[in-house]
Amino acid sequence: MHILGVVLFGGIAVFWLTHGLRVAFGAIKLPWLRDFDPASNADCPSVSILLAARDEEEKLPAALSTLMQIDYPNLEVIAVDDRSQDATGRILDEFAAQHPRLRVVHVEELPPGWLGKTHALQKAYEGARGDWLLFTDADVRFAPDAVRRAVALAKERKLDHLTLFCDVEKVGFWETLLITFFGLGFHLATDSARVNEPGSTRYVGIGAFQLVRREAYEQGGTHKRLAMEVIDDMKLGKIVKRAGFSSGCAVAHDFVSLRWHAGLGNLIRGVTKNFFAGTGFDIGLVAAGILGIVLLNILPFFGVILCRGWMQIFAVIAVFIALVFHGGVAVVMKVSPLYAFTHPFGAALFCYMLLRSTVVTLRQGGIVWRGTFYPLEELRRGLV
Repeated sequence: MHILGVVLFGGIAVFWLTHGLRVAFGAIKLPWLRDFDPASNADCPSVSILLAARDEEEKLPAALSTLMQIDYPNLEVIAVDDRSQDATGRILDEFAAQHPRLRVVHVEELPPGWLGKTHALQKAYEGARGDWLLFTDADVRFAPDAVRRAVALAKERKLDHLTLFCDVEKVGFWETLLITFFGLGFHLATDSARVNEPGSTRYVGIGAFQLVRREAYEQGGTHKRLAMEVIDDMKLGKIVKRAGFSSGCAVAHDFVSLRWHAGLGNLIRGVTKNFFAGTGFDIGLVAAGILGIVLLNILPFFGVILCRGWMQIFAVIAVFIALVFHGGVAVVMKVSPLYAFTHPFGAALFCYMLLRSTVVTLRQGGIVWRGTFYPLEELRRGLV
C-alpha cells in the first residue's frame, strides 16, 4: 500500500513538474494587448463586429455604448436580436438610429438544426462586409483602442485568428474563488501558449473576443459548421486550425471586459449547458475529468498534512507548484495572490459543477438555453 501511495503521489508531482510548469511558463509568455501600439489608419483593414443578443436588456446598453466609441476607421457593428422577449430589440433599434455604424437584424423564428446563438451569428456574418470578423458577446465592453491594438497584434504575429483572455469582473469571495480556479484550469486544459506553435493541434476560442480573417472563417465552414455546437466559441478556434490557418491567444486585461454571471449561484447555473458539452456529452470523460481534478488538485493538500516520507515530499511539490500557478493567475485577474490557497475548494466546486451539468442534461434529455430546448441526440450529432 505504501508503494502504491508513493507511485500515486509521485505521478501527481510529475504532472505538476512537467505539464503544470510548462503551461505556467507558457502563460507567462502570452502577449499582452497593451504592448502593441494601435494600428495606424493605413494599416486598418475593414472589420465587422458581430454579436448575438437575446434578452440582454440589463447589460446591453453599457456594452453598446463602448462599441459605438471604438476608435477604428473601417468598422461596422452587426447585432442580431435573437427572438428576445424583453426590450433588447428596442434598445438595439434606438442605438442604430443614433449610430450609423450599427446595423440590427431581428430574428423572429429559429429554423430546425440550429442553436439560437450560432444561427444569429451566421445571420450577422451573412450581412457583414469586413475583411476581418470580430465575434463578441452582448455584455462585453471594449476600450476605444482595443480593436486597433488587436489588429496590430494579429498582423505582427501573422495570425488568421486571435482570441483574447478578457478581464472578468468579480464581486465577493466565492465569485473570485471560482473564477480564478477556472482561469487556471482553462490554461491547464487548453495549453493556450502552444496554440500558435507549428504542427500543434491545440486550439482556443473565447466568446468575448475572437478576431478572424474572413477567408479563414469561410474555409473553416462558418457557423454552419457549428450549428448545433454548444461551445461554439471554442470550436470556432478548432475549425480555423483544422482549415490550416494560424491561431493565437493574448491577454486583453482592461481593454476588453465583462461581468460573467453575478453571484456563485448564477455562476453554477450559468455553466449548466456548457460543462457536459465540453466533454462531448461523454459520461466516461466526465468521470475521468472528476477523478483527475480530485487527484491533481485536492488529494495533494491532504497528502501534505496526512502523509510522511516520499508521499509527503511529492505532495509538497505538487501543492507548491499549484499554489504558485494559481497565485499568478490571481494577480493577472487583479485579485490577491492569497486566493491561491482556495485552490482545493475551487477544484471541489468545479467537480460539483461538472457533475451537476451532466446530471441535469441527462435528466432533461438535452439543454435549455435562453428558453429554447435542444435535444441531446441532436446536440451529439452536431459535435465538431
